[in-house]
Amino acid sequence: MRGLIGILLAISCAFAQDNSLQRAEDLYNKTDYKESLALLRDVPASRAASYNLIGRDYFMLGEYKKATEAFQKAFALEPSNSVHAHWLGRAFGRRAETSSPFLAPVHASKARQYFEQAVALDPSNAEAMNDLFDYYLQAPGFLGGGYDKAEQIAKRIAQRNEAEGHFAEAQLADQRRQYDTAEEQLRRAMELAPHQVGRVLDLARYLAKRGRIRESEAAFDKAVQLAPNSPKIYFARARVYIEGKRNLDQAKDLLIKYLGSDLTPDDPPREQAEKLLKQVSNT
Repeated sequence: MRGLIGILLAISCAFAQDNSLQRAEDLYNKTDYKESLALLRDVPASRAASYNLIGRDYFMLGEYKKATEAFQKAFALEPSNSVHAHWLGRAFGRRAETSSPFLAPVHASKARQYFEQAVALDPSNAEAMNDLFDYYLQAPGFLGGGYDKAEQIAKRIAQRNEAEGHFAEAQLADQRRQYDTAEEQLRRAMELAPHQVGRVLDLARYLAKRGRIRESEAAFDKAVQLAPNSPKIYFARARVYIEGKRNLDQAKDLLIKYLGSDLTPDDPPREQAEKLLKQVSNT
């Protein structure tokens, strides 16, 4: 009887942990990272899934060192898991961007190593592949970057997602100052995925960057037609206006709408929008 009671208690405890973990995941998906963390503090973090969620919460809160430590624990428990390796790459990447010039190269190299490991563990991990491409594209050669490496990854991306492959080629062309080719690639990506608002926003941002304001506005209007209440459009358009120092009142209204929207972890962080809103309010 005691053995049966022990088994039942163990099952009950596991069920309670799973329930708490799911509720914490739901809070994360609603961008309530602090509440998600608070709930996880009451759950024994003995599983990789718990450590991974703790890491994502800390990452979204900008506490990248704590995020790294949590992802390392998750990866130690599941060393063949591409997702854990990918998040480690992201966390080290943010630490490279926010640390001192002495530590930045160390963190950047670790970011590259984990991105490469994530792709090696699971070649179908599209987000890891995209982040590895971005790293190769942006990082200098002494940190393992390079256009040739980025080009090879772009080809692999295109094999799985043709539209995303054209987007990668557009970024390569832009870095090489082949601006007409970059625009052509962005338009091709949009043609291949006509219902994806992100592809239209890519073109709208690029046209604004090239100073072609009227065409950029037309692309933004097209994005609105595809997704009238998309927070991504609010943020992207506001940011373009602020960077171009135009339509600042409209940018302010767009940011207020953005902050009042139901956001997800895939949307730009609220802190970015709040920072832009403060910037535009002080002009």
